[in-house]
Amino acid sequence: MDIVSRMQNQLTTLRPAEQKVAQCILDDLRFAASASISELADKVKVSQASITRLARALDCKNVRDLKMKIAQSAAVGERFNANSDVKSRTRPAVYQAIHDILDLNAGLITDELITRACDLICQTQHVLIFGVGGGSTVMAQECHHRLFRLEVKSNAYSDPMLMRMSAATVNKGDVVICLSLSGESPDVFAAANIAKEYGAQIIAICAKGTLATITDVHLPIMTQEADYIFQPSASRYAMLAAIDIIASEVAVRNQRKSREKLRRLKLHLDEHRHGPERLPLGD
Repeated sequence: MDIVSRMQNQLTTLRPAEQKVAQCILDDLRFAASASISELADKVKVSQASITRLARALDCKNVRDLKMKIAQSAAVGERFNANSDVKSRTRPAVYQAIHDILDLNAGLITDELITRACDLICQTQHVLIFGVGGGSTVMAQECHHRLFRLEVKSNAYSDPMLMRMSAATVNKGDVVICLSLSGESPDVFAAANIAKEYGAQIIAICAKGTLATITDVHLPIMTQEADYIFQPSASRYAMLAAIDIIASEVAVRNQRKSREKLRRLKLHLDEHRHGPERLPLGD
């Protein structure tokens, strides 16, 4: 239950005393989560019974249940709960955030890790790529787009059920590339465990977390989330850079085969687009 949204939606339908309590909670979630029922009643200057009635009005079991849900909302952070106006960031700030996250991650993935990951990818018959969520779903597709043109047979999955199903069909020696900015994706973790059970090798591009503990090769990334919540996370660029590092090395390893595949792609793209010779290799 999102207790903040429920209070906001029901605020005008509550009794006056309950409205005062609800508004006090919304104004200071942290205080409301830590205060006793008597402290909260004293601050709002209402009876303790009003707080009990508010809990019932919000479909909470009791005041303790209400406080627990308030604590959960407070844990999200003040930057998401604050009502103050925020000024727009300029375009240079967006570029700076990308620059900063790439600087933070530069050198984090060692040559040894790249070699081990590329050894597995170049030796396997099939690569599965798992990633869920707004960022990793797109990155899973991007990883597939990098690899299929380099003589690497791959498929990307983001649906949790399809990840499990495809993981159950792997052959021994297949490779699963797992993507997670947080390193704590339950769906990716579960699918990777299934694939591992049937002999697949697991490569993870992720932050340090639960997913990293079951990998054969962990390509670490670091995230850095700013207080400015209205800008998309720049951390996904660290994952993209890691994918590009792997793709570049795989291309060199498979250069005889990949050069021919890239030549074919370039030929037919240029024929389709009728543009300059130096257009990007695939829009």
